[in-house]
Amino acid sequence: MSSQIVTRFAPSPTGYLHIGSARTALFNWLYARGRGGKFLLRIEDTDRARSTPEATQAIFTGMEWLGLDYDGEPVTQFDRAERHADVAHELLAAGRAYKCFSSQDEIAAFRDQARAAGRSTLFRSPWRDVEAARHPKGAYVVRIKAPQSGTTVIADQVQGDVTIKNDQLDDMILLRSDGTPVYMLAVVVDDHDMGVTTVIRGDDHLNNAARQMTIYNAMGWPVPVWAHIPLIHGADGKKLSKRHGALGVDEYHAMGYSAAAMRNYLARLGWAHGNDEFFTDAQAKDWFGFDGIGKSPARFDFKKLSKLSGQHIAITEDAALLQDLQTFLRVTGAPKLSDQTATQMLSAMYCLKERARDFGELIDKGQFILAGTPITPDEKALSALDETGRSILRELTPQLQNVTWTRGDLERVTSQIAETRGIGFGKIAAPIRAALAGRTATPSVFDMMLVLGRQETIARLTDISANEIKD
Repeated sequence: MSSQIVTRFAPSPTGYLHIGSARTALFNWLYARGRGGKFLLRIEDTDRARSTPEATQAIFTGMEWLGLDYDGEPVTQFDRAERHADVAHELLAAGRAYKCFSSQDEIAAFRDQARAAGRSTLFRSPWRDVEAARHPKGAYVVRIKAPQSGTTVIADQVQGDVTIKNDQLDDMILLRSDGTPVYMLAVVVDDHDMGVTTVIRGDDHLNNAARQMTIYNAMGWPVPVWAHIPLIHGADGKKLSKRHGALGVDEYHAMGYSAAAMRNYLARLGWAHGNDEFFTDAQAKDWFGFDGIGKSPARFDFKKLSKLSGQHIAITEDAALLQDLQTFLRVTGAPKLSDQTATQMLSAMYCLKERARDFGELIDKGQFILAGTPITPDEKALSALDETGRSILRELTPQLQNVTWTRGDLERVTSQIAETRGIGFGKIAAPIRAALAGRTATPSVFDMMLVLGRQETIARLTDISANEIKD
């Protein structure tokens, strides 16, 4: 087996990229990247009836958004069907597999009789040891000769050693009667050929490991390191489903969460590094290991995700944040920011990203930039634009004509007006907010002035103060 760690993510393109699958991809990515290994992608599209190009594209798009880069080109399982079949024929020729001519009716009858007699319904083919000379003409499947005594031990890095009695293993089908390979064979052959050393996947695949080991052992191939991770549950402790909210990675993207936060949060779903909740990719790669993975299902919590999203947005470089914002607008079908607006948004990032938990909130905080002019105040803002409020704006506007456009001087001018009128700063800020943004919840009035610039600020104040506002 290669000394270099090689992991893989092997989704089936039969629907959206589930958030649980995304976590599996992340764990594989972290384990490989943190050890200088390779992380590979394989599209398991052998279910031709359910696999779609749209679902395949959703996998690529989801991986790209999450920032889970993979090495080399993706492998398409269906294209390797001939190789899978060749392995089955190799086992057949070596006497480690056999042709089974039992019909579906015969298998059903066997199980009915076993059930009636209180015996195991595990099918035991009468063709296992029949010589080729005695084979009839007709349809057959190829089955592997599984061990029938002793035990198989799955040395799992998360679950511990799991022992399976070999008399509970069936002679698994490798090739169907039409000669096509089954999924279980394809997975083993692909993992071997791709040099996969470590298989990290959901614990719903744990039982498959013992059956797949029969193929590894029959071929004399090294068995990979197994790590079967618990599934994700909803807040109610039940398996994550549609009733718990968004399930597809694309939905979380459209909800405006930071990709860095998704990586952070998904890493914490079932894995821990002490009490650390917030961490960077570099830290996650350095810390991630099997010893931090628990055996119990993790529970998805939108509140924790939102908190982490806000933390990651706050530390993201402004230029990268603007690029992420443009991508968010595209996936939600919103218009792209113009060059001028993008420039203003970039200059305002320092104040927009404070306490913004997602990109929707980032857009909301930047409405003073995005709003068309003349500004149309909302209902709450109108209450600040009474005659007193507009008189404050009329007093402020001429003083802004020649003042140095710095935060210090802007604060000085407004403070002087508040002092002269004998009112608190909030009474001054309210009509300014309403005039510049048309709402009461905004970034600092000074931040808005600095971003909008002297000309636009004065134009908005003048427009509002010079006209009577009617409800």
